Amino acid sequence: MDLKHAQLDVDQWIKTHGVRYFNELTNMAQLTEEVGEVARIIARRYGEQSEKESDKDKDLGEELADVVFVVLCLANQTGIDLQKAFDKKMDKKTKRDHDRHHNNEKLK
Repeated sequence: MDLKHAQLDVDQWIKTHGVRYFNELTNMAQLTEEVGEVARIIARRYGEQSEKESDKDKDLGEELADVVFVVLCLANQTGIDLQKAFDKKMDKKTKRDHDRHHNNEKLK
């Protein structure tokens, strides 16, 4: 699924199952919370912190999907065509960083 369709799916979900979008500030707080949950899993599962027994059942994919969902909500309510913005970003990064990482001694 492309981002355009994902935005439409989220919008339809909000209209069908939600009352309305939370306001932008609330969604920003939710995004911060969801990113924190992703960070907790990464820090404990892949980083140096020990993983608590209660965290072992946490699904990283589900938490990342929560982040994407809230980002799509924010894009919808602020009128951003995320597919267009993403394509523009990828083009910019491709032109700007074409050789940058290949020449980075830290990555060898």
